[in-house]
Amino acid sequence: MNLGAVRHQGTFPDVYLRDRKTLIITLRTGRQDAEKCIIHYFARTTPELVKDQEMIFCGRDNLYDYYRVELQFHRVARYQKYYFEIVPKRSLCLDEKGDKEKPVYLSAYGIDEKRPADGFYEFLYANRTGIVDPPEWTKGQVFYQIFPERFADGNADNNPDGTMAWGSRPDRDNYMGGDLAGVRDHLDYLESLGIDCIYLNPIFCGDFNHKYATTDYYHVDPQFGGDEEFAALVSRIHQKGMKIILDGVFNHCGIHFPYFQDVLQHQDQSRYKDWFYISSFPIDITHRDYECVGAYKYMPKLNTGNPEVRNYVLDVMDYWIRKFHIDGWRLDVADEVDEGVWEEARLLLKTRYPEIELIGETWGSGLRLMNGAQMDSIMNYVFRDAVRDFIAWETIDAEGFNSRIQKMLADYPQEMNQAMFLLLDSHDTERFLTLCGDNKDKFRLAVILQMMFVGSPSVYYGDEVGMDGENDPDCRKCMVWEEENQDLALRDLYIHLIRLRHEEAAVRIGQLITDVCDGRVYVFTRMQGGEAIVVALNAGDAARNVRIPTRSAGKYMDMLRGKTYTATRISNESAGATWLGDKVNYQGELMINMNPYGATILKEVAL
Repeated sequence: MNLGAVRHQGTFPDVYLRDRKTLIITLRTGRQDAEKCIIHYFARTTPELVKDQEMIFCGRDNLYDYYRVELQFHRVARYQKYYFEIVPKRSLCLDEKGDKEKPVYLSAYGIDEKRPADGFYEFLYANRTGIVDPPEWTKGQVFYQIFPERFADGNADNNPDGTMAWGSRPDRDNYMGGDLAGVRDHLDYLESLGIDCIYLNPIFCGDFNHKYATTDYYHVDPQFGGDEEFAALVSRIHQKGMKIILDGVFNHCGIHFPYFQDVLQHQDQSRYKDWFYISSFPIDITHRDYECVGAYKYMPKLNTGNPEVRNYVLDVMDYWIRKFHIDGWRLDVADEVDEGVWEEARLLLKTRYPEIELIGETWGSGLRLMNGAQMDSIMNYVFRDAVRDFIAWETIDAEGFNSRIQKMLADYPQEMNQAMFLLLDSHDTERFLTLCGDNKDKFRLAVILQMMFVGSPSVYYGDEVGMDGENDPDCRKCMVWEEENQDLALRDLYIHLIRLRHEEAAVRIGQLITDVCDGRVYVFTRMQGGEAIVVALNAGDAARNVRIPTRSAGKYMDMLRGKTYTATRISNESAGATWLGDKVNYQGELMINMNPYGATILKEVAL
């Protein structure tokens, strides 16, 4: 047994609350090392009443296995001491000397062959603020991301001077006339796709077409239609049963933000000089005089450690929820903002508006933001990069992909994974179709994987009709509305997959278990209650006969094509030879010929 692989940290995210009476605890072991893992626990006040519960296997990558357990208490969880017993697999039950290997025990003191008498882990108290449970509506929903200036022009009267013809080549300075009236005009279209929540890139008064250089945080930019148009849009979105979240840019502002203008005018005498990170006075508009986002001199960084700035940010966030009834915030450059801002924002906003969602932008691990005290979700670029490398670029195989996504899933509580913002592309990246070299088969495969995966997938406007584009500004082209220029078959695929998410709880919120990693073939199952949906992907350029293990020897329907298959019953020996044969009780298998970059989605049906 690889004892160095065993890990439990005794704190978040290895221990967390689903509610005040439910404690979730996770453990990591070496891959295929443990026959089973058992948690032993007792109350501090009654150490003689030790309970035990076998942990549930929940995932495997190329190095580790992951386990979790749900402990239910009749009263509020508190003063619970615990340790782990790890029983080695039968194949590992002989050590180097030929002696039988015994279970090992993990406590806060470390690993020992003896059952611990002291040094237990301890969960102290179930504070309400420690509960990890994003709003139910956020779990498994489908987002649609809109870059407002390029989605649709619904009111030409508010177009800026020099507005170019719709569909002109985009750059970082030109305008095409997109506005909120255009969004409102196309809500029926978004409803027909099955969209649950609209995410708007910045709409507040600001410089440039992207509006990330904010100048007024309390008003919608007139070129988008102003506050009244936004109020009408929100009302109509809610009438249709959809949600809306806004882009909050609080890491930085624009140079025309009044308080930065005050610093430019009054220099070191400005009462707002501490709102920014000034290198030295006097200052001019140059990134050498003050800190910026990146090196963009037009977007000075806000000092979010300043209590005045912090209070300002909290007031803005509250204002748009209170007055316009938005459903949440996507928070730009969230991982560079002072952590105290998000902690205070969560306490304030979740107390007043428990159902709002907070999503943080980060391009790597979100552990700093997803610590139970800040965000409900993050923009999951780790997922996007893994799909890019597996399908678009083909630089990793199925086992490499699985290793990355299993580690990713293990980093966060299951409840957070269910609400994770899953993107393939955005306003800051190449269009995924472009990453695929405009190979539509690859792109369709990536979309199927995204829509069948754990979390809340996001459709970047136009992806559903086959829009392509290199990185910014090319990824911000005008939306293509002429059906003769749209890929209608691709759009229909999106509609079908989104409908599956709505109809199948296993796809929406179920656990993900990997079944096959075989070269370019990846098979996984989404499970919820007694329901199971099997997804098989061939990410290679050659057809493959794919062996798909099933949990019963029944009849299965391909939910993409309507074709049915009957699984062949298999022996225990054959089942044990599969990827998870030592953990999953497979009863049957299907042999399916899969096209290059093809996919199959299977559900068991009555015989």
